[in-house]
Amino acid sequence: MPVHTTPLYSAPGEHQQPPVDPAQALGGQPPAAEDPFQELNWLADNTPTAEEFAKRRLARPAQQSATMGARAMLQNATFGLLKMAPGQYEMEYKQDVEMVRRNFGGLRQVTVVNPKGGAGKTVAVLLLAMTFGQKRGGYVLAWDNNETQGTLGMRAQQDFHARTVRDMMRDLHLFQGAQGRVGDLSQYVRAQGEGMFDVLASDESATAGEMLTANSFAEIRDVVSRFYKLIFVDTGNNVRAENWQASMDATDQLVITMSARNDSAETAARMLDHLEQGGRRRLVRQAVTIVTMPPTRKDIDLQWIQQHFAARTRAVLVAPYERLIDSGEPIRYGELSPPTKDAWLKIAAAVASGL
Repeated sequence: MPVHTTPLYSAPGEHQQPPVDPAQALGGQPPAAEDPFQELNWLADNTPTAEEFAKRRLARPAQQSATMGARAMLQNATFGLLKMAPGQYEMEYKQDVEMVRRNFGGLRQVTVVNPKGGAGKTVAVLLLAMTFGQKRGGYVLAWDNNETQGTLGMRAQQDFHARTVRDMMRDLHLFQGAQGRVGDLSQYVRAQGEGMFDVLASDESATAGEMLTANSFAEIRDVVSRFYKLIFVDTGNNVRAENWQASMDATDQLVITMSARNDSAETAARMLDHLEQGGRRRLVRQAVTIVTMPPTRKDIDLQWIQQHFAARTRAVLVAPYERLIDSGEPIRYGELSPPTKDAWLKIAAAVASGL
């Protein structure tokens, strides 16, 4: 079932009465409020210190007012004379953005999986990288770890070059030891402009040659981890491939994608069985499940899918249908509909809470 955020404000028209203090109810005086600054360090003659000034400034709660929707319009219409608190939507939106922006304490890898083709892995990698890039800033990489041919580079924006992970593997000696700078890496990753992230594409040829190995994955990850704080890994459809298994070993947050169809969901469920039997039960239990809606709800059993994965993973979220995504064309963040952006921000916040 979808993740819900506890409302911080009552709905319009509702009024919550503040709790009555027992002392006041009996006619007594309310207890004296504690001074939040009484533990601050003062000099012997009670002269305030710089530490006291800094802590008092940080402890003072920010005055929040509406910046979105009808409340903000009403506030602006009165030139700020009427102060409006943010509505529930704005509060939840800001909470999600704060979650996405929080400090993870080091490099983190999010791996997106489902052995079935067309389950939305590549789209999820792109939209998560876009959302984190937009709300958090750079140092975000989307990496296509397909063992042979992948489609991440096809759905991403094109750059001045068409190099792939195989070109980078050939030139790994350029990054050995302390060698290699961000500018050097730009010859292999594709900048995504307004998306504020980069793409490391897999070879887009069906006759690329040998499959990637576990060592290949480890060597590439060692290089890109010097330049990125957050890596989203797109995976292939062979759960027994060496590079697929290597990506699992390096995963901090697992994301499972599927369309709202029983065949896509069953393939994902069997993959979870495989992961649990392989000793990755904790990774499964902490996973985030994304169910993507089709154009119509005909012949789908969304509730059953949600119930199954809610019992096995940490969160289940639904992504709305988006015609732009369904077109197969390169995805631009600015062209996505507001409901899609909101849904993927909620998904990104759920992913971030596990990092």
